[in-house]
Amino acid sequence: MEAEEELDFSVHSCLHMVSAFLALEPPDVVISFAREFGGGSITESVQSCVWHRCISKADLKWHGHFLKRFLKKLILEIESRGGIVLDELYEFYASCVIPLRDDNATAGNLRVLKTISYLFPNESSGIMSCPKSRKWEVRLRCSVNMLEGDTGCSIWPSSIFLSEFVLSFPELFANKCCFEVGSGVGLVGICLSHVKASKVILTDGDLSTLANMKANLELNHMSTENHTLGNLLNDEMIHCVHLPWESASNEDLRCIAPNIILGADIIYDPSCLNSLVRVLSALLNREPAEFSTGFKFEIPSNGSRAAEEHTIHPSVEGSVAYIASVVRNVDTFNYFLELAEQANLVVTDVTEKIKVFDFLPYMRSYDRSTVRMLRIHM
Repeated sequence: MEAEEELDFSVHSCLHMVSAFLALEPPDVVISFAREFGGGSITESVQSCVWHRCISKADLKWHGHFLKRFLKKLILEIESRGGIVLDELYEFYASCVIPLRDDNATAGNLRVLKTISYLFPNESSGIMSCPKSRKWEVRLRCSVNMLEGDTGCSIWPSSIFLSEFVLSFPELFANKCCFEVGSGVGLVGICLSHVKASKVILTDGDLSTLANMKANLELNHMSTENHTLGNLLNDEMIHCVHLPWESASNEDLRCIAPNIILGADIIYDPSCLNSLVRVLSALLNREPAEFSTGFKFEIPSNGSRAAEEHTIHPSVEGSVAYIASVVRNVDTFNYFLELAEQANLVVTDVTEKIKVFDFLPYMRSYDRSTVRMLRIHM
């Protein structure tokens, strides 16, 4: 969803403050941008901006508990520095936010609505994914509980990294059939659609995650339907497929013949890795096609994307997979590498060769340096 008006990039702190609020970054992060916007303090004009551009547009159903924590800290910050709090902030906090009950805030199924704002820097203005406004927003219904039974509906660091990868190198994905393994909230698929992939197939093994994913696609005005692997006919739609790795048919997987396979934070459970490697092997084992894997990545350096080129794809015919992962358990990661080698998959760590644009300068909860990127082919 593009912004209707072009951005004023002269006030980065204001833009970052609003973007951090919409993404539900920790309250301290939003407040730090507000303080920076006010030249060291949260002035009444800054508060007015917070009220008009953030709080007054928030939906209590999705943002209520975040608003409660944010406003409490914001008011305390202003009062502790001897400032005057706007009446609108006091009244909204007292009448709408305080009455919210806290018992649902810790519930395992609490969902929130985040808006991820991709802010395209000056040096990215020439790439095809960059809108005229230099801002592109994705709305995502997601879980605040990342570890207790709702992992598929959480936004993981590697999926954010993959989204930046897709937007940084749109030529790689345009007019290609792209297949994502373990698509979660659907963020990567939305970005693939934005850069005009010819077909986007999103999969997940959990039905509730799949339903949430489809809701997110619809939130972002994208046509989607639930499909099986054997019924992927309409290229105009994003295909949402229920795909438990352990029961996926090799024959069905090979028939898809995607050009590019993607996966984010899918190397985490040792008991699932055999099935994951089998799925990747089947998807990569396609007949050679006209798709060239010799795409050159131009790495931004000193503001110029033409400063340096690295050939990231191997010079072979066939499909290529990109798996982004945070290594949380070295033994699990090494076990995946062992299984991949046994399956005759060639795995290359290309983390240092790929430099994505920093589209999310306000997102301080996201540490890009923790993500590793693997390129896999037969």
